Amino acid sequence: MNPRLFVTAGPLRDSSFALPEGDLSIGRDPANGIAIGDPALSRRHCLLVREGERFKLQDLESRNGTFVNGAPVQEHWLTHGDRIALGDTVLLFLLQAGGESALGGIEFDEENGHLQPTVHLRPEDGLYVHPERMLEALPATSRLARNLNALLKISRAVHSVRDLEELQAQILDLIFEVTPAERGAILLGAGDGEFSSLHSRSRLAGTERPVRVSRTIVRQVLQQGVAVLANDVPHTQTLGGVESLVASQVRSLLCVPLQVFGRIIGCVYLDSSQSAALFDEDHLQLVTAVAGISAVALENVRQLAWLEQENRRLHTEINLDHNMVGESGPMREVYQFLSRVAPTESTVLLCGESGTGKELAARALHRNSPRAAKPFVAINCAALTETLLESELFGHERGAFTGAVAQKKGKLEVANGGVVFLDEIAELAPALQAKLLRVLQEREFERVGGLRSIPVDIRLITATNKDLEQAVREGTFRPDLYYRLNVVSLTMPPLRDRKADIPQLVRYFVDKHCKKCKLRPKEVSEAARACLVQYDWPGNVRELENALERAVVLGAAEVILPEDLPETVLESEAVAGASTAGYHNAVKDLKKQLILKALEEARGNYTEAARILGVHPNYLHRLIRNLDLKTAVKATPNPRTGPKK
Repeated sequence: MNPRLFVTAGPLRDSSFALPEGDLSIGRDPANGIAIGDPALSRRHCLLVREGERFKLQDLESRNGTFVNGAPVQEHWLTHGDRIALGDTVLLFLLQAGGESALGGIEFDEENGHLQPTVHLRPEDGLYVHPERMLEALPATSRLARNLNALLKISRAVHSVRDLEELQAQILDLIFEVTPAERGAILLGAGDGEFSSLHSRSRLAGTERPVRVSRTIVRQVLQQGVAVLANDVPHTQTLGGVESLVASQVRSLLCVPLQVFGRIIGCVYLDSSQSAALFDEDHLQLVTAVAGISAVALENVRQLAWLEQENRRLHTEINLDHNMVGESGPMREVYQFLSRVAPTESTVLLCGESGTGKELAARALHRNSPRAAKPFVAINCAALTETLLESELFGHERGAFTGAVAQKKGKLEVANGGVVFLDEIAELAPALQAKLLRVLQEREFERVGGLRSIPVDIRLITATNKDLEQAVREGTFRPDLYYRLNVVSLTMPPLRDRKADIPQLVRYFVDKHCKKCKLRPKEVSEAARACLVQYDWPGNVRELENALERAVVLGAAEVILPEDLPETVLESEAVAGASTAGYHNAVKDLKKQLILKALEEARGNYTEAARILGVHPNYLHRLIRNLDLKTAVKATPNPRTGPKK
C-alpha cells in the first residue's frame, strides 16, 4: 500500500504528497502539513486522521466546507480514488500505485506499438457541414437528402442570424423548399393569447394580402403543446366550420409548437389550398424537427433584441442630465419621460402643483436635447401685465409706445434656435394667446409697433398648475392653443405622492444651505425626520426647502430638532410609533383644547371663534385642518341649525 494525495487542480496542481503515519492537517496556514495558498481555504481547513491502514477526513469547521466526490462532509472514511475538493483545490486519494493515470475514468495506454492508418478531417471539410456534399452522397431524388439538407441549412442559419425578422424569413423559406405549403407563419407568444412577433410569407406569386391564420388551431396547439396535421379540412368535423379556414379555402394544414425548456413560446403554421399537394406524416416529422432546432434560437434572438432595447433605455436614463432629486417610482417615471422626449422637437406641456419642479424638468429637456448649446429663456406669464408681457415676448420698435426710446428684441427672438419656457401659461391674456398661436403655426412674429415678420426657430415648453381643460370649457383659454401646447404632456408628482424621496431631499437641502450659510454640516434628528415625512407639504418641494433653510439658519444645535421646524409641520399628526418631544405634543393638545373651547363659545361660528382666539379666520381653518379637528368640529353646535349630526 502506498497511500498518498495527488493534486489535480489548484495552486499545487500535479503535486503528490505521501501520507505520514500520524495525522495530516491541510489549510492555508504555512504551519499545516499541506499548506495551500488558496484564499478559498480556511487557515486550518481539514484534518486527515490515520487509523492503521484506514484514513478518515474531518472538516475543521471551514468557511467554504469540505467535499468528497461532490458531497459536503464533516467526517468521511476515504477509499481509493476519492476526490477531495477544498475551495479551488482538488486532491485525489490513492492507495495503489499508478492511480494518477486514471483521472476522471480515463486510462492512458503507455505501451509502444505501431499506429494504425488514420484519417484526418478538418472541421470545414465535414460532410454534414455542407448540405451540397450531402446531396452528392445520397441520390439526387432522395427525400431524405432534401430533408437533411433543409435541417442543416436551418442549423447554420440559427447560429448566424441575429435579426428576428430575417431569421423567421429564412426558416419559412427553407420549410417551403421541402413541404407543399402555400402559406406559412411563425407566431411567438407574449402571453394572454397575444403575440409579440408575427411573421408570415406566401409562396404564391403576386399575393400581397396578409396570411390568414386560424386562431382556433393556434390556440389548440399552444394550449396542448401537440402538433396538428389535417387533410381534407372542409370535410373534417372539427375544422370544417372554422370561418378563417373556409374563407381561405384551406384543404391541408400543419401547425407545430415551438418549445423551449418545456415552455411553449409559439408555433409554426402552414397551410395549402391545393388538393393535390397535401401534408403527410413525413412533413409533420420534418417540421417538428425544424421547430425543435429553431425554437431556442428564436427565443434567444427575441430576448437579445429586448435586452438591447432595455440597455439603450437604461443607458439613456442613467445619462440623463438633470438637477432633480429622488429615486422613487414616480420620479423614475419622470426620468423615463424626459429621456424619451428630450431628443425630439415636440412641444411639451408640464402640469402639476406649485413647487413640484416643473422648471427643473423644462431645463432637463433643454439640456438633453440637440438645442442644449442654444439659449434657454424662461418667462413667468403671471409676473407681468399684459402690455409688459407682450413687449417682453415679442419685443418692440422704437416709438411703439410711450417710453419705447429704442428698439428691443423680445424673448422669442433672443431664444432663436433654443428653448422658450412659459411658466403659468394659464394666466396668458386672450390677445397674447392668439399671437402665441400664430407663432406656433407660422414660426414667425412681429415686434410691437413693427411691420416686418421675423422668422423664429424655437422649441416651446409650457407649464401650469391649473386645469387647462377646465379653462377651455370656461372660455378663458383658447382650445386651438391648448391643442397646440398639449402635444406631449407630463404631470409632475406632488411631494405627498413620493414621500420615499423626502429623506434624500432633506439631506440634499440641509447640505446645500449649510454650505450657502458657511456652516458646518448638520444632522437631522429622528424626531424631526419623522415630522418631515409625515407632513403633506401642500407647497411641495419648494416648501420643504424653505422649511429646511429656516431650520439651518435658526437652529442653535449641531442637530436639527423638531423645534427648529415651522409650526405647520409640527401641527400635523405624528407617525404611528414615532417618538416626538413631549413639549410639542403638549403644545398641540393645548391648541386643540383652545380651538374647541372657542368654537363652543362661538356656537360653531368660525369668524367669532377666530375673534375670540385673536387669529385670522383663514389661520383658524388651517389649524383645524393640520390638527385633524374636522371630526370634533362637526359636533360643535351651530347657532342657526343646532348641533351637527
